[in-house]
Amino acid sequence: MRVDIVTKEFPPTIYGGAGVHVAELTRVLAPRAEIRVRAFGDPRPADFHGASVASYATPENLAEANAAVQTLGTDLSILGDLAGADVVHSHTWYANMAGHLGALLHDVPHVVSAHSLEPLRPWKAEQLGGGYALSSWAESTAYHGASAIIAVSAGMRDDILRSYPDVDPGKVHVVHNGVDVELWTPREETDALEEFGIDPQARTVAFVGRITRQKGMPYLLRAAALLPEDVQLVLCAGAADTPALAAEVNELIEGLRRDRGNIVVIEKMLPREQVMQILTHATVFACPSIYEPLGIVNLEAMACGTAVVATATGGIPEVVADAETGYLVPIEQTSDGTGTPLDQEVFVADFAAALNRALADPEHARAMGAAGRVRAADHFSWEAIAERTLEVYRAAQASHTAR
Repeated sequence: MRVDIVTKEFPPTIYGGAGVHVAELTRVLAPRAEIRVRAFGDPRPADFHGASVASYATPENLAEANAAVQTLGTDLSILGDLAGADVVHSHTWYANMAGHLGALLHDVPHVVSAHSLEPLRPWKAEQLGGGYALSSWAESTAYHGASAIIAVSAGMRDDILRSYPDVDPGKVHVVHNGVDVELWTPREETDALEEFGIDPQARTVAFVGRITRQKGMPYLLRAAALLPEDVQLVLCAGAADTPALAAEVNELIEGLRRDRGNIVVIEKMLPREQVMQILTHATVFACPSIYEPLGIVNLEAMACGTAVVATATGGIPEVVADAETGYLVPIEQTSDGTGTPLDQEVFVADFAAALNRALADPEHARAMGAAGRVRAADHFSWEAIAERTLEVYRAAQASHTAR
């Protein structure tokens, strides 16, 4: 079976959970099928664990176009190379049109992996302008036309069927994200901590993620004001999606620095080895997301033996076992698609209380972290995910043939 995987993110250019997923899935599928990766961006090595890799730059005549138009142009440039595939598998709306149109052009099944949903990210209109209408159209068209859809959690499956009620529930399959516990392991070294001025002996709350509305960093920063002053806050975060969000986050950080200090901000993507050191030495990992289909970052923290405090939303409750591998923070959210807490002050207070509960007993936090590593290894193996994904491919082929 030849499977062409279409993706915006692929090593060495990865900035989110979808990119991690595609890289790991490609690695474990390559020994089981002929995998050809079609990735956006600059040229990269042509072989990845036995899978062939081709790269596609933004068409030159679209260099000044809206970002969504650039994406659709790149999708079109991929179509011809999909000839000969048995299955086309696209990841995120960026790649969905290549998958959808390629499947129509070459009469093959299209499998979509749902890592997020445009209807549940309306704040992207701030970032993309009219491009958000294009991204929403692309996603909706691909989902309705796909032979099969992979949801990365049961919570995501529910979101898909609620957002797109005309999609056949029978073609939406749950295949969880995973983590490689051989790659993500506790690291006792402290050179990365020393480089960034992190105190390895302090009680520490760590955050790793992008600064987007869905990741909820402003809520974490407000909760941090309710933590004991000796607690260290380590924020590993890239650039904010919008200037307005950047200004909000920076103002909160500066306010915390004036009032309490003990804040380390790392504004760049770090190598995995450094992230593992930071996670290992943290007392607790914080995931204040208000929208999270699954949350690979929680699995990575668990694999490093770190307790997790996370919002009980989306697929997170399928990963974090409350009071066993960390604490889940309840949230009541608006129904307008933004995921905004109905009572933001209550959510912030509850998140702070869960963090303080973990911080108050570091020994128990370490025990929850150890349990988290066991759970990550036992329930989120990429090998099992590969087999389940192949089953979906076969179901998609059968569905396509039976049309």
